Formats: sequence, structure tokens, C-alpha cells
Amino acid sequence: MDRTPDGRGAGRTVSAAEKAQARDVSLRRIGGLFAAHRRPLAAVVAIIVASSVIAMASPFLLRTVIDRALPDRDLTLLAWLVAGMVAVAAVTAVLGVAQTWISTRVGQEVMHRLRTDVFAHLQRQSIGFFVRTRTGEVQSRITNDIGGMQSVVTSTATSIAANLTTVVATTIAMLALSWRLTLVSAIVLPPALWLTRRVARLRREITAQRQRELADLTVTIEEGLSVSGIRLAKTLGTGAALVDRFTSSSARLVDLELRSELAGRWRMAAMTVVFAAIPAVIYLGAGLPGTAGTLTIGTLVAFTALQGNLFRPLMGLLNVGVTLTASLALFARIFEYLDLPVEVAEPARPVPLDPATARGHLRVEDVTFSYPGSDTAALAGVSLDVPAGTSLALVGETGSGKSTLAALLSRLHDPDAGRITIDGIDLRDLRLTDLAAVVGVVSQETYLLHGTVRDNLRYARPDATDADIEAAARAARIHDLISALPDGYDTMVGSRGHRFSGGEQQRLAIARTLLRDPRILVLDEATSALDTETERAVQRALDELARGRTVVTIAHRLSTVRDADRIAVLDHGRIVESGTHDTLLDHHGRYATLVG
Repeated sequence: MDRTPDGRGAGRTVSAAEKAQARDVSLRRIGGLFAAHRRPLAAVVAIIVASSVIAMASPFLLRTVIDRALPDRDLTLLAWLVAGMVAVAAVTAVLGVAQTWISTRVGQEVMHRLRTDVFAHLQRQSIGFFVRTRTGEVQSRITNDIGGMQSVVTSTATSIAANLTTVVATTIAMLALSWRLTLVSAIVLPPALWLTRRVARLRREITAQRQRELADLTVTIEEGLSVSGIRLAKTLGTGAALVDRFTSSSARLVDLELRSELAGRWRMAAMTVVFAAIPAVIYLGAGLPGTAGTLTIGTLVAFTALQGNLFRPLMGLLNVGVTLTASLALFARIFEYLDLPVEVAEPARPVPLDPATARGHLRVEDVTFSYPGSDTAALAGVSLDVPAGTSLALVGETGSGKSTLAALLSRLHDPDAGRITIDGIDLRDLRLTDLAAVVGVVSQETYLLHGTVRDNLRYARPDATDADIEAAARAARIHDLISALPDGYDTMVGSRGHRFSGGEQQRLAIARTLLRDPRILVLDEATSALDTETERAVQRALDELARGRTVVTIAHRLSTVRDADRIAVLDHGRIVESGTHDTLLDHHGRYATLVG
């Protein structure tokens, strides 16, 4: 195993699996990204070929100028030759603009599709993936990794085609002028190819390290500069430590960037010297006894110009090879996300359920569930029946499985065994959008977007009118407070809703859920973090929200669930008793102990 520095200043292990994955990236798969753009790419190749062929006329025009027009003082011929040179330059310039426009457009469309594919695929991942993965890591792959691929995606294919075509055309032209001098020019190819392979491997390793460091830097920014992160740093006095952590990560990134830029440069510098020496060798070869007198001055000048035109695209091809090989590390990180299995997938044959006509009869049938990597079941053999329009309260000590069951009800996870049904339909047979319309969740962790109050409420139902929004806010007991703000419903809530207090955020979340009008409501400790007075206000809003719906309530404060139609007591993932508040107290079991 290798150790690479991470954003926390400690060594991070790079597994053999990560290295193997970077090696196994298929060029065919990368090429498949361009499959939908065959016609514009064919047009680009045609333009490149035409441009390269036209450009090859210039050395022959130059030879004629030197060998015929100037010695013979033929002004008419000289004028035509000069006009031809200008025409060649003009045509190739226009073709170059067209090529750049088409290739850049294709590249940007591929980048757009790659970004949206990764984002959409990550949206399909279960909540477990985001629990296991750092937020900054996800952001870094979508922005830094895909951004780093941009030059490769937008220019590599056209660069290969242009340089390859130029090399072939130039070689043909050089052979036409002098096959002997062409052989002299070819002696540089073997060492150039060998050095290029070494440089490519070195660049690829450094690129992989650099992207991991960028991800760690993004994590540090996300954790240290969010509202919650700043608040934590200020209250704990860890601001200086965060700056040190960021500085160390940034310094390592500087070192990796320098290594990436300088990797193999001295080798390439040596090749440049060799390339520059070739014309001198050609002049020497032209004066040797075997070739002396067989070449005109015009041929020699034209050949030297072609030879210069050969080495530029040849170096371009070699550099493209280095860049492409190095970029495989980026493609590996993106394809890793695209290849993630979807743990909570859309059903192949969804069963229709109209949210407007759903009754909301909820059943939990012998459900067992364990978190990945855990040897202990979070839920084991849980069965519950909640008729439409009734309320169920789940109580128990911390870690008993209450929130896990709530997560299963909204299909944030799928059970390992058993099933959960709504109106007799297994949740796994419902479209995720239908399920979200039927099951509404209000938890203690309220998340508000950085936008206006109106935007946050309309996020639940984009087609909601202003009247619908105000009606939901009134029902959630938050309308009067919003109306009293200077900008009313157009007030910015701030990052993560910190413009409002915890109770106000909770009531905004309730109003947002009311807009969706779900038949089943899951209240996951929705008031546990509130003071008594705020809790009363939020509870009144929750009572309004629960009216006429099937309600599953999870609460630590048992006073909020005593009126539930049924109370189920969970302990270590199992239901140990259930009944009404009064019957459970009379039973003198676990519930009575919790109340007492």
C-alpha cells in the first residue's frame, strides 16, 4: 500500500483496488462518450484532412519560388506563387476556425452529459452512500475531476486527428522531395517514443494523487466555511487549526501541481534539442559525396521547412499521449461513481398508485434490516398494521431502531427481509415519485435551501400558487411571522435556513410538507430539539398537518404521543409491546418504565 497525504494532515491509504481501477479504464469506454457525435466528428476529420493536404502545397510553392521564379526573374510566376501561399494560409485559417467551433461544441456537449449523468446517478443512490461518503468528495468529483477532463474531452480527439494527418501528409511530401533525407529525419523516433511512455506513466500517478488532494481540500472548505462549520469553529476556538489544515493541504497541492507540470520536462527538453539538431544533420547530409549535387537549394529549403512541420505535430502526438494517459486517473474516478450499484432502485414494472386516491393503509410485515458492515440487526422481525387515518407512535431508548424504521417507511433503505406495503402494494413496486407524494416526512433535521421563503415552500410543489403557499403557511402557524418580515415571502432564509430559529425552520418544513398533501405522515422526532414553548407552537402545526392522515410518530418526549391510536415499544430492533397509552401503563412493562 502507498500513503498519500490527505486533507487532515494524516496519511491516507491508497488501496490496490484504486490503482487497479485506474489501470483498467477502457479507452473504448472513453471513446463511447463520443458515439452520439459521429457526424460532427466526421466533419472535423474531413476538415482536418483537407486543411493538412492544402497546407502541404506551401513547401512546393516555396521550392518553385527559389528554384525558378527568383533565378529566372519571372514576376508573373512569382506573383501567382505568392498569391498561392496567401490563399493556402487563408483557407487553412478558415478551416481551423470551423474545426475549433465544431470540436469545442462536441466536447462541451460530452462534458455536459458526463456531469448530468454523474449527478443523476448519485441522486439515485441510497442515503447510506451519502452517510459513508464525504460531501466534499462528491463535489470534488463533479467539479474538479470532470473539470480536469475538459481539455482532454474537448481537444484530444481533434488534436490526434490533426497531428496524425499532418504527420502522414508531411512524411509523404518529404519522401517526394528526398527519401534519403527522410530516413535521416526518422532517427529521432525510437528515443522519442520511449521517453514519452515513461513520462506518461509518471504523469498519471501524479494526477491521481492531485485529484485526491483536491477532494480533501474541497472537504476542508465545505466543512470549515459552512454556517454550521463556522459556528462550531468559533465556539470551540478551532479556527487556527482549520487554517493550518487548509494551508497544509494547499501546500501539498502546490507540490503536486509542480510535479505534474515538470514531470518529464527535462526529457522533453532533450528531445527538443535533438529535433533542433536534425536540420543541421540534413545540411550535412546534403553535402556528403553521395548526395552532393543531387539536391537543389529550393528542395533543401522546402525539405527543411517540412521537417520542422513534421516535428511539431509529432511532438503534439507524443504530448497528447502523455495527457491522455494521465487523464485516465480522472476517468477512473468518474467511472467509479457511474458504476456504483443503485441500492434503492426504481421498479422494473411499477405498480400505479394515484396519490390523490391513496387511502394510506400502512403495513410492516416481518421486516429485518441491518446496516452495511454491521453484524447486529437494526430491526428484526418487525410487524405492524396501521389502518388508514390512524396514528402509530414508536417509542424506545436511543438505538432501539425507531429512526431506522422511519427511514424504511420512506424507502431511504430497503429491508433485508420482509416487506412494507401501502394499500397492499410493496414499496419496492412503487415509483419513487409516487412514494414521495404519498409519504411525507418531517424530522428534527430541517433542511432549508439558500433562497427565499417562497422558493423553499414551492420546492415541494413547483406548480403551487401563491395562495396555496400562504394557505400551507397558515396551517403551519408560520404565516403571520413571514408576513411581518420586511420582504414577506421573498425573504432570503440564508444558508441552511439560519435566518430563522429552530422552531420557525420546523414550521416552514411543516408548511412545505402540507403543500404536498401526503396521505401518510412520518414525524421523526420533529420537536425533540425545541424548547417547551416552541414545541407547543410546532405541535399545534403538526396536529393540523396530521388531521385526516395516517401518522407514524417517533418521539423521545412521551407526552407528545400519549393520544396515539397505538403505541409500539421497540427494544434492540424488536417490538416488545404495543397498545394504547392506558393499556401499556396498566401492563407495567417497558413503556411504563419509560414513562415513569
